[in-house]
Amino acid sequence: MVKTVRRVKIAGLGTYVPPRVLTNAQLEKMVDTTNEWILQRTGIHERHIVEPGVGTSDIAYPAAQQAIAEAGLTASDIGFIVVGTTTPDTIFPSTACRLQAKLNAKRAWGFDLGAACSGFTYSLSVGWSMVATGVVEHALVVGADVMSSIIDYTDRSTCILFGDGAGAVVLSPAGDDEPGIIDFTHEIQGHGGEALMMPAGGSHMPASHETVDNRLHFVKQDGQTVFKFAVTKNQEIAQRLLERNGLTGSDIDLYCSHQANRRIIEATAARLGLAPEKVIINLERYGNTTGGTIPLALADARAEGHLKKNDLVLLASVGAGFTVGSVLLRWSL
Repeated sequence: MVKTVRRVKIAGLGTYVPPRVLTNAQLEKMVDTTNEWILQRTGIHERHIVEPGVGTSDIAYPAAQQAIAEAGLTASDIGFIVVGTTTPDTIFPSTACRLQAKLNAKRAWGFDLGAACSGFTYSLSVGWSMVATGVVEHALVVGADVMSSIIDYTDRSTCILFGDGAGAVVLSPAGDDEPGIIDFTHEIQGHGGEALMMPAGGSHMPASHETVDNRLHFVKQDGQTVFKFAVTKNQEIAQRLLERNGLTGSDIDLYCSHQANRRIIEATAARLGLAPEKVIINLERYGNTTGGTIPLALADARAEGHLKKNDLVLLASVGAGFTVGSVLLRWSL
């Protein structure tokens, strides 16, 4: 039986990026590209990359620990874990299972959610539903990816874009006078699947000598198609959510988009009528960390003084699939 919906807040935030940095200058020595070309097309200066043998649960763990600590909780208080990831440690068991074990979160159940670059917004909504309906008191929502594990560093069109990183939030019940999550809306347009994908490794095309030889276990992207869709849909999904709540871009204190490309973010912000100071862009330091981008951006916005308690925040994302998502909330930390 579904219980009465209650209000939900973000009670803690944590992030982690591996210490190793891969700069544009280093990429110039690996593939046919230049620092100027990368900056002009993407806005990325550098990205963080894990050491060999480090998996998604390994980078999710310190981010989750930080979030739980800021919420004033222990791992045993967490009732549910959802991990938005494109790069699970293993196909099975889930990364959520591995993270639960690392945290020793004995009372938690959970699963992975596959929505590519919309992994965090989708997972945030799932975690909200668990707390809002009273299924659990506290949910751990993680967006984390080791994208370097599926990137072809001989493909200059994709290897410049991605980095590794993780972010996590704890969701808890909000008091009547506390700020919290207001609304969300999501959609998928499955016809776009061919434009951004990893062709092999699933049941449709299991691993074989042929798939390995043809480098089909790496990200493949039709950049122009993805760019055009992202610019249109980022604005469209955000506008829909604002209108549904009787708001306009001028009401927003912070716009936090998935960090894939500076031009996409700036184009969307302009269409929404957002002043530059209301937009967080930090991809120059991290690249596209897929599930990790939004929590990493929220953490940087807070550290830089651009995100304060009660601020009205709009999240938006577009990912492979295509997946599209937006979340509206008042910041509660």
